[in-house]
Amino acid sequence: MKTDVKSHYENHLSNYYSWISGGFDPRAEENQKFFEKHKIKPETSKVAIDLGAGSGFQSIPLARSGFKVIAVDFSKKLLNELKSKSKNLNVEILENDILNFNSYSNRNPELIVCMGDTLTHLGTLKSVSDLIKNCYNELSENGRLVLTFRDLTKELQGEERFIPVRSEDDRIFICFLEYHIEYVKVFDIVYEKENRKWNQKISSYEKIKIPQETIKQYIKEAGFDIGFFVVKNGLITLIAKKPAYEGEK
Repeated sequence: MKTDVKSHYENHLSNYYSWISGGFDPRAEENQKFFEKHKIKPETSKVAIDLGAGSGFQSIPLARSGFKVIAVDFSKKLLNELKSKSKNLNVEILENDILNFNSYSNRNPELIVCMGDTLTHLGTLKSVSDLIKNCYNELSENGRLVLTFRDLTKELQGEERFIPVRSEDDRIFICFLEYHIEYVKVFDIVYEKENRKWNQKISSYEKIKIPQETIKQYIKEAGFDIGFFVVKNGLITLIAKKPAYEGEK
């Protein structure tokens, strides 16, 4: 039986998410620079959908650049953090599963982003393919899709499977990876010091493996043109564009 990803986030990971990511402001600034580098700015409908928005690493910089952002995530805790940081910004928050396509349909977005490692949480490759097809259908002509996710197809061995994520004097966060044929089971291990005593908290969930050629195939089958594709430090970054006219590619 697969681990409930939503429960893992709500009961464990959301409490540390922004912290283990290096802090909210540095991550938001990093994404701001990424969007600027790739000339991602409001042009037509000015609507952007952030799938797996979390605490707002993408939503906040997109809204600051002038987009009306629809931020979709299933984590109430992370969305509450986003809500507190998006005051006076044009951000609509939707607490929902990103596979519930009807919850954010008919918005005429010119941009859809699904960043972080959200895609690997979807459970099956078919769900990934379905999501990409839906993004194509929702995007306006010349609209862009931005994806980032971890390439988990290369199996780490031995002690490499223990990954120190972040530590402070009173808190340590470590991941342990257990490899299976189609997925990787991730154990998120937290040590927190309270009253001079270290307490351990552990929760796990599964991430699917998405091969590079598979994601390219899904993108092309949906009808997108791939404009940017790079793999750096195990992170895949892809930017695809919906052509102005179907059949003229």
